[in-house]
Amino acid sequence: MAKKGILLVNLGTPDSPSTADVRRYLDEFLMDPRVIDVNAALRTFLVKAVIVPFRAPKSAKLYKEIWDDVNGSPLKYYSILQRDALQQRLGDEYMVELAMRYQNPSIELALDNLKNALVDSIRVIPLFPQYASASTGSVYEKVMRLMKDWPTPPPVSFVNSFYDDDLVIKTFADNARKYDPASYDHILFSFHGLPQRQLIKADHTHSHCLKVNDCCQTINDKNKFCYSAQSYHTAKLIAAELNIAQEDYTVCFQSRLGNDPWVQPYTSEIIHKLAKEGKKRLLVFCPAFVADCLETVYEVTEEYGAEFKALGGQEVQLVESLNDSPVFIDALERMVRNN
Repeated sequence: MAKKGILLVNLGTPDSPSTADVRRYLDEFLMDPRVIDVNAALRTFLVKAVIVPFRAPKSAKLYKEIWDDVNGSPLKYYSILQRDALQQRLGDEYMVELAMRYQNPSIELALDNLKNALVDSIRVIPLFPQYASASTGSVYEKVMRLMKDWPTPPPVSFVNSFYDDDLVIKTFADNARKYDPASYDHILFSFHGLPQRQLIKADHTHSHCLKVNDCCQTINDKNKFCYSAQSYHTAKLIAAELNIAQEDYTVCFQSRLGNDPWVQPYTSEIIHKLAKEGKKRLLVFCPAFVADCLETVYEVTEEYGAEFKALGGQEVQLVESLNDSPVFIDALERMVRNN
């Protein structure tokens, strides 16, 4: 009997924390024209001659800090657990494959597995709660590029985003409850950053993004596909689930690269501001990630934690990501069955 194919896609991870493997990962990642959206010649120069040669050795050292000798990178480890749990939940009627947009396991291999299994449809779930051209959009493009020459492709559907999924919101909130959010001086919702130019490109009206005061604060028809607006809405829903007042939390953005302006406020600047105000204990959510990774377990816990303490703060506590939470698997199952 033909099966229904499910393809889970996360961003990616090096095959190992060696400088060579990190270099290969960064090269593939940053050469994606949806990630560094400048002309090809400039992108090639920036990536090959400027960014990767200097960043790969530094990133390799950071990956070694979070790498497990048995399980490898946390992102890949939790992604495998998510795949296996979803497969068990769905049963033999479905075939669940996991891929990384960059490096391994590759999208090409996962699609070949589904093709060889003669699945009668493919449901692609990019594992990014908020839509961005550089993440979800890149997965769309890669999948369609690989399938365009299939003589008889099965029907394909995509999950666009799940930033407001009630089960996703519940999982983040449940993960935070054990830390007693009310006992912290301030709450941060720190999302992965994007260049402002990418937000502007997503505004098809050319009249809303960064042209209207508080353009991202409320979801509407003009910004419903905007990464920043979706991020603010995710934070608002988690805060409501935990009864966190608006004045007690801040939405901010981390992991900027280069000198061009990125979506603001920057997490680092907010940490400095809160330290100056005398805040001592911060609780940090990273709701752009479905699995803990370098940007959560190291950038937030280690780098921001050390930065905050150097400014007089006492604690930066990370709220774990969705990881292998059964409630998140419920959410994935619903995305599959409600297709």
